[in-house]
Amino acid sequence: MDTKHIRISDYDYNLPDHRIAKFPKEHRDESKLLIYNHSDISEGIFRTLPSYVPQGTLMVFNNTRVIHARLHFRKDTGAQIEVFLLEPSLPSDYEEMFQSVGSCSWMCLIGNLKKWKTGELSLSVPMADGRTATLRATNLGQRGTSFLVSLVWDGGYSFSEIIDAAGELPIPPYLNRATQESDTRTYQTVYSKIKGSVAAPTAGLHFTSEVLSALDGRGVEREEVTLHVGAGTFKPVKSEEIEGHDMHTEFFSVARTTIARLLAHNCEALAVGTTSVRTLESLYYLGLMVSENPATEPEQLHVTQWMPYEGDLADAHLDAVASLQALLNYMDAHHLPVLHASTQIIIAPGYKYRIVRMLITNFHQPKSTLLLLVSAFVQGDWRRIYDYALQHDFRFLSYGDSSLIIP
Repeated sequence: MDTKHIRISDYDYNLPDHRIAKFPKEHRDESKLLIYNHSDISEGIFRTLPSYVPQGTLMVFNNTRVIHARLHFRKDTGAQIEVFLLEPSLPSDYEEMFQSVGSCSWMCLIGNLKKWKTGELSLSVPMADGRTATLRATNLGQRGTSFLVSLVWDGGYSFSEIIDAAGELPIPPYLNRATQESDTRTYQTVYSKIKGSVAAPTAGLHFTSEVLSALDGRGVEREEVTLHVGAGTFKPVKSEEIEGHDMHTEFFSVARTTIARLLAHNCEALAVGTTSVRTLESLYYLGLMVSENPATEPEQLHVTQWMPYEGDLADAHLDAVASLQALLNYMDAHHLPVLHASTQIIIAPGYKYRIVRMLITNFHQPKSTLLLLVSAFVQGDWRRIYDYALQHDFRFLSYGDSSLIIP
């Protein structure tokens, strides 16, 4: 299959607005669960998930945490300006960013840009300790499709404390509603830890401590990776063929111990969500990269959009075990307890999965790259899955129901 020439119109379906879940179930694990098991389709309730997962399976979760990325400023003229944090610039490391005190800069989207070309915006921020901090923003100009914004604040607070108090949690635009207080709890996974995402890894929203305990009791093993979900996850495919779609870059980190655990499981895993898929499959290509060129510098560890489909690495014959072992050796040689990298990988029909053997995921938008990823996983059988979900009252998108896919 010529992946680049896939027509996105072939991945369209009718999704009525009333099938988009505007709010989650009262109890996370009461969502419906579609089970696709070697082409057989059935359904259950998410809390029964452990009974469908084979003993000894390695499940991989994305432990990213959604930040309060929307900052609302008001100019002296009364004009409202929204600064939407996309990606840290200085410092560029996420952990260092949220520990920053006094100043930092971000790549941002700006709402009502025509009202804020120059000058400084100011926002009074009531803090948890009863004091008030002042946050100031300066637009340093356009960089590609986004803007570099300098942020300065007083009071000795970390940036993490500032945005927790000043910002608003972003919810998906297709919900067509304002963020509510309940979203600050329900739009985070129960295992979220590492701040950095502007959208939740929504396949994980169904898990509760009880479901996780049941998985442990069944002998299912768990590992975590971190991929910070960018706003590009909602970027529609506007080109007729996917060759014309530019995938967004997302940053991820994986501990050496996690890669070692993957190797112990013959590099086979159940991925919780498409972000875990993108991370795990990107590891394979990073392993190829450092195997082909051991002199690769850590800051060069980036998987490009078309790497799996063209060039030398696309024709590589290393299996997943050999690739991840090369990556582990590279980390040891560079004394890296944690691998930090980025990916633009697009997974679409024609892609050969290397590590992911099972998938938990929600139901995705028509004509989206996430739907392409699912189609690649089930060898094109996505429409039968989605027809079943539409005919059996499943709820769609971020706050919707879930599926377990075993191809």
